[in-house]
Amino acid sequence: MTTGPAEQTTFAGMPTPLYSGSPSRLLAWLDCPRRYRMQYLDRPRPAARPQRAHTSVGIATHNALRDFWDLPLARRTPAGVAELVRSSWIDVGFRDPEQSAAWRLRVRDAVTDYLRRSDRERQPVGVERSVSLKTEQIAITGRVDRLDDRDGELVVVDYKTGRQVPTDDDARTSLPLALYAVASARMFRRPCHRVELHHVPSGTVAVHEHTDDSLSRKVAEAESIAADLRRADAEFAQVGIESTRFEPRPSAICGWCDFRAHCPEGQRMGPEKSDWAGLEPAGYESATAGPVLP
Repeated sequence: MTTGPAEQTTFAGMPTPLYSGSPSRLLAWLDCPRRYRMQYLDRPRPAARPQRAHTSVGIATHNALRDFWDLPLARRTPAGVAELVRSSWIDVGFRDPEQSAAWRLRVRDAVTDYLRRSDRERQPVGVERSVSLKTEQIAITGRVDRLDDRDGELVVVDYKTGRQVPTDDDARTSLPLALYAVASARMFRRPCHRVELHHVPSGTVAVHEHTDDSLSRKVAEAESIAADLRRADAEFAQVGIESTRFEPRPSAICGWCDFRAHCPEGQRMGPEKSDWAGLEPAGYESATAGPVLP
């Protein structure tokens, strides 16, 4: 039986077990300790709300971009992309069939335009590639959307599909991207310092060139978060929901939280966002307005 880090048996003189997890798990703790507890620790896990439309759009876009690189060169065409989007489409969370159909066309056009600006004959080193990073304190595993080879150095590429266009500062501060760069460099034994956020709807590319020092600082940041999580997980294993380490962190994101129904503090932050709110311009929701590309 597999157990979590807090449940591993230890004996006097043994080194502290590595904290195993993903970048998403680390960030969930920073966003809200209560959501972290409900998502990763509570058993049975509280029921999450149904998937929202913007998540369906994001998954379908990622899947189409993943499968594109499996196509033979002769099929890497607009027609080939259209078929990938059609077969990848997830009709969940939309206001009605008309909204879903309109967004499928928007995603088709956005993915086609994005790939037109790409070197479609240059195969990536990895697509949806799982990478792992171990230090003396952590064992982090994640998945890179795309890993490119640019003049002998690796580049981490992460696709974004939301309405907010990422900036270079977003690429600089991203903990997952930095950890993926370190993991990729170690796994492939090649330099990897550049990380990019590709916003598919707008074609914008946010870039940061890390140094060895900045990557080391990001690894140290992950280790610090993991140390807090090790203590929190251990206390939860002992006292369960009576632990005071998992207080909610109410904020504007409470309206989007998948576990909002189980959190009175989150509910007091305002009404829940509609299933398709993530498709509309910021601050705007309408039951009649058509979708707007982020």
